Amino acid sequence: MKQLTIRGIPDEVERTIRKEARQKGVSLNKAALAVLEKASGVNRRGKSRRSSHHDLDHLFGILNKTEAEAIEKHIARHREIDEALWKR
Repeated sequence: MKQLTIRGIPDEVERTIRKEARQKGVSLNKAALAVLEKASGVNRRGKSRRSSHHDLDHLFGILNKTEAEAIEKHIARHREIDEALWKR
């Protein structure tokens, strides 16, 4: 395997790698590899994984049941097909 030296790692990235290492009980090197693999969507065998997006993670779990049902109701209206729009 190849080696790579990375300089200027932002503090937040370092904290993420150190947290990963602590939680999984692995070396910083293994934790850094895991973080890089996850972020790049590549597994250890070099194969691409299905892309996973986390840009809305900060919203997860903030709605109560009533709010979630109201949103589902509004979304359902947009899922209905207006047959008149599809006729020529």
